[in-house]
Amino acid sequence: MYAVVYRWRLRPGSEEQFRDGWERVTRAIHAGCGSYGSRLHRAADGTWVAYARWPDAATRERCGFDEPEGERLMSESVAERFPELTLDLVSDLLAEPTAS
Repeated sequence: MYAVVYRWRLRPGSEEQFRDGWERVTRAIHAGCGSYGSRLHRAADGTWVAYARWPDAATRERCGFDEPEGERLMSESVAERFPELTLDLVSDLLAEPTAS
């Protein structure tokens, strides 16, 4: 398992636009590239953080998707983009709750 962590500081008032763009891009990547999806979080320091899970780094590297509107919405919303952090899974003890 492979994961990538993304982090941004957004322009004030652009949060909904960013979320809309992020969801469009994430759906396109999931549908067209074989990712396991992603989660988006707002951090206590005001930055936004997402992590995406992949079967492996090679699958991510081969990824090509077409979602220009989502990319535009995200790009216009970002004031600062931080370097990506790539992660190789060593141990997995995350236990997701089941839906009732």
